[in-house]
Amino acid sequence: MKAISKGIVKLRFVILAVAIFLLIPSAIGYINTRVNYDILSYLPKEIETMRGQDILENEFGTGAYSLFIVEGMEEKDVADLKTRIEEVDHVKKVLWYDSFMDISVPMEMLPDNVYEAFNSDDATMMFIIFDETTSSDGTMDAIRQIRSIANEKCFLAGMSGIVTDTKDLAEKETPIYVMIAVILAVIVLSLTMDSYLIPIFFLLSIGMAIVYNLGSNIMFGEISFITKSLAAVLQLGVTLDYSIFLWHSYQEELEKGCDKNVSMAHAIEATFQSVIGSSVTTIAGFIALCFMSFTIGLDLGVVMAKGVIFGVICCITVLPSMILVFDNLIEKSKHKPLLPEMEKIPNWISDHYKIFAVIFLVLLPFAVYGNNNTKVYYDLAKTLPDTLPSTQAANELENNFDTSTTYMLLVDADMSSNDITSMNEEISKLDGVDAAIGLDSAVGGMIPEDMIPSDLRSEVQSDDYKLIIITSEYNTASDEVNAQIDAVNKIVKSYDENAMVVGEAPCTKDLITITNHDFNVVNWVSIGAVFAIILFVLKSFSLPFILVAVIEFAIFINMGIPYYTGSVLPFIASVVIGTIQLGSTVDYAILMTTRYCRERNDGHSKKESTHIALSTSMKSIIVSALSFFSATFGVGLISSIDMIGALCMLMARGAIISMFVVILVLPAMYMIFDPIVVRTSFGFKSARESDRKRKKLKAGSERATA
Repeated sequence: MKAISKGIVKLRFVILAVAIFLLIPSAIGYINTRVNYDILSYLPKEIETMRGQDILENEFGTGAYSLFIVEGMEEKDVADLKTRIEEVDHVKKVLWYDSFMDISVPMEMLPDNVYEAFNSDDATMMFIIFDETTSSDGTMDAIRQIRSIANEKCFLAGMSGIVTDTKDLAEKETPIYVMIAVILAVIVLSLTMDSYLIPIFFLLSIGMAIVYNLGSNIMFGEISFITKSLAAVLQLGVTLDYSIFLWHSYQEELEKGCDKNVSMAHAIEATFQSVIGSSVTTIAGFIALCFMSFTIGLDLGVVMAKGVIFGVICCITVLPSMILVFDNLIEKSKHKPLLPEMEKIPNWISDHYKIFAVIFLVLLPFAVYGNNNTKVYYDLAKTLPDTLPSTQAANELENNFDTSTTYMLLVDADMSSNDITSMNEEISKLDGVDAAIGLDSAVGGMIPEDMIPSDLRSEVQSDDYKLIIITSEYNTASDEVNAQIDAVNKIVKSYDENAMVVGEAPCTKDLITITNHDFNVVNWVSIGAVFAIILFVLKSFSLPFILVAVIEFAIFINMGIPYYTGSVLPFIASVVIGTIQLGSTVDYAILMTTRYCRERNDGHSKKESTHIALSTSMKSIIVSALSFFSATFGVGLISSIDMIGALCMLMARGAIISMFVVILVLPAMYMIFDPIVVRTSFGFKSARESDRKRKKLKAGSERATA
């Protein structure tokens, strides 16, 4: 590493030139990486609901549909509006009354259940079928065009509308996320660093790493909007420490009287050795997300693990080059750090360790209970503000038609009309089902099947399947609709064992089952990976248990707070926050523990070692936690998308909670479990010998006194 460090210092101008040049292809890659705004598309492809989505696309030429509500409009005007909507690109078909009968025939001729499902007072409803999938660019463009055609008394409900609104909102807010994170990071660094200019170079170096990371996502083809929205601020938060460590190492070398080039070479070497251990735990946390069946975890995990690697590379190449090139300007901007030195606090904490041990024991059951009982929601529409068109449309659908959810059945095309009618009647009797409507029930037997227009028949019937629409008064992701789907599935399978229940609500039901399983998998994988890393780094059998327990306690507090405040979290936050907080903040504990082990092995007593470890590590831990907090808190505060805002707020709060737990509780663990740590860790021979000498001296003193 010495030769590499010297080479970096020598080639600093070349490194900066190459780094700037690489921003061009990275920016091109970033611009051309597609963003997926459909969360449900990350469900496993082999489950029945997702196979059903593929059948819809392959057999019926559609993967998306929407309900279009029209209020206060004459029937002829509705028919005209329907014609205009059908002319929009990627709108395959619009089903309304005149799809089945001439507009001159009174609507009351329709069967009662069909009439009531699609009409309410002065409102009527159309069923719009698109020729592309829910989150495709073509479908989202069609949604925007339909909204521009319609007036303020028209509302477009459905998953495609939600996805479109999510995209528009995320694209508007993501640059603001980055700006807020940068501003808060500059404030924190100004308080904690000894130069007004060095924070700018920190952020420029990290900014380059972020651009490289986001640009390299082009190799995946697309990333999720959650990954795109979080990648920059999360990468900033978890890699800012590396820059701070390099700067401090550089300053320490300069104070020894070394030349600035020699000092930087030594600082690069020291930084690389330190941040490798730190970055590995962070990467392990993100890699744990890749074990989720819900593949958005793979999406976020790979991108963020890659981001940490880019952060380390830029920290030991680009940042040193910047510091050396602009050294004179940085020296002129130096000032006394505004964050005061903390000398008395570590003494007080180590002297009163029993108090914090008791606090830990008292809070633990409350933290665990809150963590286990925090409520989460899965309805994707609830992550968006009520002012958006998709949420307004959902409210109109519920208010006018007592319908909150629409999903579909795919049954064998050879199923007889009698069986379909009988099946639909059984389904219609279920609690919460408004209607079960297929081609047979829509025409009500008034029109012979061979007289139904072929283009209409092709929209609801293929060579292999018939399509039946079910409208429900229950909300997506509710316990009621999930029970209803189970009941519908049971009825449908009794008529056709290969039939499928598909749509947003069934997919969301699968999402609940899958993410509940993923939550346990991700937590145990992350704990196991971090445990193994600590075991390898500290060469101790007991310390991994202590450190993981301390950070898990912080996670339980963080996740338990929403339970006691009555807050409900979006499901994705509850699944990923544990592994992110563990991987990102266990470094605080490792930093302090490494120093504790060193002092203990040098012959200091457990109290002396605890005090030294705390006093030397406390400021670094505070700076690290504040850096992570600054990168995520602002986003959590301003984001209109609750899925983004809640996750960032949890990360920001988690960093501060982990900081306090490590500073206050971990020293108590050293004091209490020191005998076990000394006996179960390698390299503690000096500590054991020193303890024996102290015991002999104490025993001799007691005998002399006696």
